Amino acid sequence: MTRSLALAVLFLATVTARAQIEVDLKFKRLQYIAYEPVIATVTITNLAGRDIELRDDNDQHWHGFEVTANEGRTLAPLHQRSEPPLKIAAGTSVTRKIDLTPLFPITDLGVYHARANVFFADLNKFFYARARVFEVTNARPIWQRTVGDPGADGVRTYSLMTNRFPDHTSLYVRVEDKANSLVYATYSLGRLISFDEPHAEVDRNNQLHVLQCSAPRVWSYSVIGLDGRLLKHTTYAQTRSSPHLNRAADGKVAVAGGMIDLPVAPATPGKAAPKLSDRPADLPPED
Repeated sequence: MTRSLALAVLFLATVTARAQIEVDLKFKRLQYIAYEPVIATVTITNLAGRDIELRDDNDQHWHGFEVTANEGRTLAPLHQRSEPPLKIAAGTSVTRKIDLTPLFPITDLGVYHARANVFFADLNKFFYARARVFEVTNARPIWQRTVGDPGADGVRTYSLMTNRFPDHTSLYVRVEDKANSLVYATYSLGRLISFDEPHAEVDRNNQLHVLQCSAPRVWSYSVIGLDGRLLKHTTYAQTRSSPHLNRAADGKVAVAGGMIDLPVAPATPGKAAPKLSDRPADLPPED
């Protein structure tokens, strides 16, 4: 075999191998707040011409990420994420959403590069997505309250923060144990109209209630627990009076004024209208 023919065979083999699996990685935003979920959307397309199964092989996980920080410093994962085997039919794609925040030390401020990889055991080969960039930054604090946590015999600090994106401003909540350097949650409560400050109250169970103007004549109401979980998220429409938080003498907090906004989808002919209990729990939109 001549040298040129050998190179041609090698080139074709390489192209064929690369064409087996296509991996794509996307982030919805370029900028994230420290400790909030950084959701990576990974799409895996099977171009092998046959059904395939992606699976771990000995100590090699079939799916992973490579993350680098400033100056190309590679970050070691905080723990290895093991995925169950995944079967993909020929010519089809599968999309997964994975939070990188608990997997890598990406809470420091700065710019990060991430690349998803897939290991195909049948070929003993890795396939890589194009690297993507995201930035971790701080938000502007606007309100803070420290309360006791009877269940843990400690304290929790609630913080409200704002961050201005190119086309909107978002309100963030953070729940942390500052004494032990533990952050339980950081996430967006949705958009915030800049002309009105959000209202915040802590009830008798030390749960945080937040009411924010998210659009003209529209208010978002959220309840956050001591563990950082979003316990409730509801939308109110302004009526004759603007919605506001009312703290009763017994420590209960509720929304007064306005009207709860429950949009109902038009009923399909021949089908019964859905019950209120059929609605999924409301969640703040991901900005």
